[in-house]
Amino acid sequence: MVLLIFKWFLQKKLSMAAIEYSTNEIAIKVNEEIISPRQVETVNENENTDGKKIKTRNYLIKKKSGGWRFASLLLVNQGLATLAFFGVGVNLVLFLTRVLDQENADAANNVSKWTGTVYLCSLLGAFLSDSYWGRYLTCAVFQLILVLGLGLLSLASWLFLINPAGCGDGIKLCKPSSSIGVGIFYLSIYLIAFGYGGHQPTIATFGADQFDDSHPNAADSKATFFCYFYFALNVGSLFSNTILVYYEDSGKWTLGFLVSLGSAIIALLLYLLGTSRYRYIKPCGNPLPRVGQVFLAAYRKWDVVPATADALYEVEGTESAIKGSRKILHSDDFKFLDKAATITQNDLCGPKDPWRLCTVTQVEEAKCVLKMLPIWLCTIIYSVIFTQMASLFVEQGDVMASKLGDFHLPAASMSAFDICSVLICTGIYRQILVPLAGRLSGNPKGLTELQRMGIGLIIGMIAMFAAGVTEIQRLKFVTPGEKKSSLSIFWQIPQYVFVGASEVFMYVGQLEFFNGQAPDGIKSFGSSLCMASISLGNYVSSLLVNMVMGITARGDSPGWIPADLNAGHMDRFYFLIAGLTALDFIIYVFCAKWYKCINLDISEKEIQLEEQQKQMLGKV
Repeated sequence: MVLLIFKWFLQKKLSMAAIEYSTNEIAIKVNEEIISPRQVETVNENENTDGKKIKTRNYLIKKKSGGWRFASLLLVNQGLATLAFFGVGVNLVLFLTRVLDQENADAANNVSKWTGTVYLCSLLGAFLSDSYWGRYLTCAVFQLILVLGLGLLSLASWLFLINPAGCGDGIKLCKPSSSIGVGIFYLSIYLIAFGYGGHQPTIATFGADQFDDSHPNAADSKATFFCYFYFALNVGSLFSNTILVYYEDSGKWTLGFLVSLGSAIIALLLYLLGTSRYRYIKPCGNPLPRVGQVFLAAYRKWDVVPATADALYEVEGTESAIKGSRKILHSDDFKFLDKAATITQNDLCGPKDPWRLCTVTQVEEAKCVLKMLPIWLCTIIYSVIFTQMASLFVEQGDVMASKLGDFHLPAASMSAFDICSVLICTGIYRQILVPLAGRLSGNPKGLTELQRMGIGLIIGMIAMFAAGVTEIQRLKFVTPGEKKSSLSIFWQIPQYVFVGASEVFMYVGQLEFFNGQAPDGIKSFGSSLCMASISLGNYVSSLLVNMVMGITARGDSPGWIPADLNAGHMDRFYFLIAGLTALDFIIYVFCAKWYKCINLDISEKEIQLEEQQKQMLGKV
């Protein structure tokens, strides 16, 4: 009921904002990036009642919408929402082992499944965003669900789970939790997964929507936005991985959850603040029937020889048959799908049936999905690397020497080195690598998105080798009968730094690639593919752990990842992931060479508009 009321309120507010925008006297739709915020004076010659021509001055105030000002507001929202999410996620594996008394392998698997669910929900958010609700409403509803989940988690930890007070610090044991408390706990963390997962890809696409594609610098602005988007994500998680993780590690779990709740509430309020000035893109309808129509029409015409590109069916004019989507030019990939756009004698008789005859744009939309899938599948193994930071890296650091004098450094806070690596590498990439690579390659972007993703795979593989070497060293410094090794936890720094560097290339490249290559009608779906690869990476990681333990924990052998890590060989698991990444990289190279980019139709009208805007930019 609360969600329905909230959704009605947002729709009401959004419609009022739309009415206000449409009634404003704007003769030309101008983004704030194109014209500076000042009055534009127009001089018109009109005839007065006496038949004489007089000059009148009309002042049209350009009402700002979108642009960097409101994209920046979304970046702040992303940072605060990430702070709230990682305030729970970064230390979840220790909460499961210390408070709920789960085994290491079980806790790692539960965290992988939960994280996988987070990013799997991104597909649902993308679907609702592209099809029905639009980006704005989808982001708002899922943020409200995130707030509800965090509130319920704070309440559950205070009333049911943290008993006695201060337990779960690694020293003081917690009493067994009631089934009601455990049930509320799992309900709350999966509400958090649902809320953050649905919000994440949609906010990225909504931020890119703030830049008008008709503007000549829109592509550069979007690329910069995605880079800053991942930067904001890591800035938000930095607080969670340092301050919050310290209080939670010391047993103040409820305080940490309350801070996350407060951050989520502030993020939601700031998001609503820009309601009347965001730049909105209308949803393009459910893409599933459109794609289904292409495959069914092609199947029905299986015996038909595909027509040549200029003879395929397409609607006339500059508008596409897909509401809100630009036309896509024909490509030679998956030619069998061209049958769906081939006009037969039956198609000429009677009204056109979209289940028998599809437009070229509709067919190309389906082709784009098929072309992106191999690239997407190759990113899943990298996500297996990424997910180790929230599970096995933390468990590894928890059995290493982590005291600096009297100060105990929480194992989960080591991910701060990953975040710092991301922040530093982002600056190096934008300020040094892009200009240098641009001069060498002639590409203004420096490296293509596909090249960056390949580099991310290589650096991620190096991170796994570093983690394996650290584990070998840790086992050498284990004292019999002691839980912790005497090896310093700072030996983990290289593996965190390498993972952070790989993220800059892999995840920022993914965001740009999938958003840029996705047709207009499924932009959020494109962004959600990045999150979905993280989801499947977590599930694959959980599957690998189960398989490895099933194979290695036989007879008297404790297995590679037992409850007592000192009796296991976690280094071999790290090397296994590195080997799988090397194999994945070889396959990725073949897929990247095969891939052909989307070719959008730039109509005559759009070309003229571009020329006008360039002239206006020269005058401003």
